[in-house]
Amino acid sequence: MIGLERGKVTLYDHDPEWNKEAARTIKTIKDILGDVAIQTEHVGSTSVNSIKAKPIIDIAVAVIHFSDIISYNRKLTEHGFYYRYAMDTSGTILRGEIDFTANNIRQLLYACGGYYDGSNRLQTHFIHVVKANSMEWKNYINFRDYLNAHPLVAKEYENLKIQLCGEYADCREEYTAHKHDFIQSILNYEP
Repeated sequence: MIGLERGKVTLYDHDPEWNKEAARTIKTIKDILGDVAIQTEHVGSTSVNSIKAKPIIDIAVAVIHFSDIISYNRKLTEHGFYYRYAMDTSGTILRGEIDFTANNIRQLLYACGGYYDGSNRLQTHFIHVVKANSMEWKNYINFRDYLNAHPLVAKEYENLKIQLCGEYADCREEYTAHKHDFIQSILNYEP
């Protein structure tokens, strides 16, 4: 299964189809963006093979300039990738007129699913566009790789997610916020 109603939290056992869907999505993104996409990786909990996850595929795309990808918005939309917003370095969501060449932009978010085209209520993919070699890029990759290399820590993360799902099944925003400290502890870990 891929997709979850917007705002809801339900966890499923890892499904190998998630990796196949991520590979298909990465190929589509590369076909659209070409060399603008410096690197493209499957990230998030669906990329950790040993834990439960929301069935939403997260993809990180590294670019040199955000303004380059914005020029592809029409083509991305035609392929089901809907631009949602930019986020600045303070975590504020930016909408409307944005200077994509500004140094305060941290990430662009695109999303897929029937919720965006009106065909159903599901969100299926989040595409996180970040600067190549940025801390955001490194965090996406390092967190995924650490959990895949440390199954006991991954299980601890899964247990936290299960607990939070029980508390915030109808509020994905709260669910996500309450994972922050655990994620930061992994990203700040130095062996």
